[in-house]
Amino acid sequence: MPEDAPQAGASRTPVVQLDNIHKSFGLLEVLKGVSLTAHEGDVIALIGASGSGKSTMLRCTNLLEVPNSGRILIGNEEIRLKPDGHGAMAVADQKQLQRIRSRLGMVFQSFNLWAHRTVLENVIEAPVHVLGENKAEAIAHAEQLLHKVGLYAKKDVYPAFLSGGQQQRAAIARALAIRPKVMLFDEPTSALDPELVGEVLKVIRDLAAEGRTMLLVTHEMAFARDVASHVMYLYNGNVEEEGPPQKVFGNPNSERCRQFVTPRQH
Repeated sequence: MPEDAPQAGASRTPVVQLDNIHKSFGLLEVLKGVSLTAHEGDVIALIGASGSGKSTMLRCTNLLEVPNSGRILIGNEEIRLKPDGHGAMAVADQKQLQRIRSRLGMVFQSFNLWAHRTVLENVIEAPVHVLGENKAEAIAHAEQLLHKVGLYAKKDVYPAFLSGGQQQRAAIARALAIRPKVMLFDEPTSALDPELVGEVLKVIRDLAAEGRTMLLVTHEMAFARDVASHVMYLYNGNVEEEGPPQKVFGNPNSERCRQFVTPRQH
């Protein structure tokens, strides 16, 4: 088990809380008062059709999108927001935001690797240049992570010479390098060719087995059913159904959710 994974028997304290989050883009109300609580070791899958608000909900967690109203707590610390003077909200304390973000590892749909840096250089970038970690220690940790994601042999390769699946696995190692308390995945396989999806899902499955806390936006229904401890189905900016995967996938209250999770017949 990694040094930053929760220990067996650790108290299940909330590590992420979103409380009544509203978010609009102009006149379009994307989130209409959604809430979420993740405890240590939870794997929460956010599912729903495109445009339902699930990626916006995830991006509000680390303030890539600033909500119009609502509260966000990471650990027991509430992120301070203030009116921006234009009817929306802004981050009140940039130093607090930087500290909070150092606890959250983010993996995007597109891999966002630095093209002019090798895989190893990508992974050590934030620990060394943002968090001030000793370079030798950062390299040692990065090499461990690259072993974990099956990319150690590619550590000196530039991203352009990797497959999409390899680039996404490198992006996961980069997110893990800051020793985050929570991992955030925004549709991590949506940009991949079908034959490469499995290798990325295996890495995420292994992280879940370690007891890592994760929030995951995904269209991979079978994966969400097998790996998540809690599933939230969003529709039109609301959480329409949530619960254990066996409930959401097996016996949902919402007819829309039932239709969404039922395998399509071809």
